[in-house]
Amino acid sequence: MAPDATQAAELRATLSSLLSDHVWLAGNALETAVQKKGDLKDPQVVGAVKALDANSVALAKTIGSVYPDAEKPFLASWRQHIGFFVNYTLGKATKDDKQVTKAKGDLDGYRTSFGQLINSVVPELPADAVAEELKPHVKSLYAAIDASVAGKPDYQTKLSMAADHMAMTADILAGGIAKNKGLEGDVDGMASTVRATLTSQLSAHVWLAGNALDTAVQKKGDLKDPEVVGALKALDANSVALAKTLGSVYPDAEKPFLASWRQHIGFFVNYTLGKATKNDEQVAKAKADLDAYRTSFGELINSVIPELPADAVAKELIPHVDTLYAAIDASVAGKPDYQTKLSMAAHHMPMTAAVLTSGIVANKKIDS
Repeated sequence: MAPDATQAAELRATLSSLLSDHVWLAGNALETAVQKKGDLKDPQVVGAVKALDANSVALAKTIGSVYPDAEKPFLASWRQHIGFFVNYTLGKATKDDKQVTKAKGDLDGYRTSFGQLINSVVPELPADAVAEELKPHVKSLYAAIDASVAGKPDYQTKLSMAADHMAMTADILAGGIAKNKGLEGDVDGMASTVRATLTSQLSAHVWLAGNALDTAVQKKGDLKDPEVVGALKALDANSVALAKTLGSVYPDAEKPFLASWRQHIGFFVNYTLGKATKNDEQVAKAKADLDAYRTSFGELINSVIPELPADAVAKELIPHVDTLYAAIDASVAGKPDYQTKLSMAAHHMPMTAAVLTSGIVANKKIDS
């Protein structure tokens, strides 16, 4: 079996995807709550919280697929810490220092109890090490929430940093589980690491694109608004990181990849502005541009990785484009299921990451 397709590599990629989605969905739900003045009954807040909870259920099911008895306790514990983040956000938004202090105390206590829960299931993971590993998760999410409440332009960058940290958490959890269950493959091998990295970065691409486009919709298409500028800056930093990942294996491909990737983001911006202003011509043009882009991107990837046929890569992009259209449409229409739609778009990216990784592993003959 290829080293990127082992049980260990699969587990690390799945946890990387679900844990980073957790941060994006939590950040988006809390940001929606802030925008709606803390009204947790507002349909868009309800919809965002629902999407976040679906991710918690999926995470618990992943743990439960290996440890059936742990699924329910994990879900109860995970939901609890989300509640503490909600309390922190509402406290910050209403300048209620007591509520903020209480939420911080609760999250501190939670780290300990979560560490004990994980250790009781996976003895290979010491309780205090797990609790320690949660510190950056909590701190980086505080920083993102603070930026959201203050309406800071660097909010998406802060949220990105919080999501990026989850790749490490996923690696630690996957390592402990793989050891405990004797899973085939090497969690920390080169192939597994490439797959997990691409999974995390491609998922972040969708979240950052969705968030930037949604911010642009809220700001009535004003691309010069500081919050829109900040969101687009965070999105572009992800494009640069993705290009660097590819460039670390194929140095000559870094620049062409970045130029190509940036181009397709521009087409999504055009699609969004067309939808928001009911300009059917602009929408049709953007769709045609994205259709042609799939072909040229497939050819670019194939020229670098001959193991990946150009038409297969182009085809693999169809769900990426279609699911992001659906999310953008929901954003423009102010639909409560927008975060669920954006989630579905992000869920497709681990598959894209797996396809790209399989080509790189075969092309570079990576055997670890």
